[in-house]
Amino acid sequence: MSNYYDLKAVNEMAGGDDDFVKVIVETFLEEIPPDVRSMSEAIDSDNPKLAYQYAHKMKPNLALFGLDLMEQILVIEAWSKGNTNQEKAENAGRKIADKVTLAEQELKNDYEL
Repeated sequence: MSNYYDLKAVNEMAGGDDDFVKVIVETFLEEIPPDVRSMSEAIDSDNPKLAYQYAHKMKPNLALFGLDLMEQILVIEAWSKGNTNQEKAENAGRKIADKVTLAEQELKNDYEL
């Protein structure tokens, strides 16, 4: 059993097709880690608009993989609207990056990728 991700929603979507699950996992691994890095760079560069775009884009995939990072995504979205400060956005970005990195490592191990 995974410590960092939950594929319940992915498995429901795949309807028991293990090959499809693997494709979804591979797609997640190809797209999400680079998007997290780009979002983190946007936060570090004080570019809330760009950080918002990445955070918003990743939101459904993070939820699909059961990463429970919605609170952190909402902090970054709030920062982009001027409703919180950059330090809170930086902390949220670090939490997202850390959890995605752990999930990425675990997915690669679990799916031998």
